[in-house]
Amino acid sequence: MTYNQKVWEAVSTSDGISAWFMPNDFEPVVGHEFHIQSPFGPSPCKVLEIDEPNKLSFTWDTDGWTVTFLLKELGDKTEFTVVHEGWKEADDTISKTGEKASIIRDRMNNGWSGLVNDRLRKVVEE
Repeated sequence: MTYNQKVWEAVSTSDGISAWFMPNDFEPVVGHEFHIQSPFGPSPCKVLEIDEPNKLSFTWDTDGWTVTFLLKELGDKTEFTVVHEGWKEADDTISKTGEKASIIRDRMNNGWSGLVNDRLRKVVEE
């Protein structure tokens, strides 16, 4: 299995996503509706796009977020990018948390960094 395939498996399977992100009932099928078990309760999601082994995109929760995982093979390494978009205005409230979007966005930016640089890397390199 190539390194890129290991990364793809970690970000495109329920077990893989659970190992570094959050428990879920994900299936790699466009249109599949699933839930991520967040600290604030279950978050409804829907698979929007799959381009194996390069791209996975899904909606996340009810506030209009879209999360996209982009993979680019670089020899024996993989460049991995997370795009988290669909944010409300900074002063708007995120319904599930009751906090301003600006606060949640800052928290998630730091969270994504730790998840990808620490947890995902560890899962892939095991």
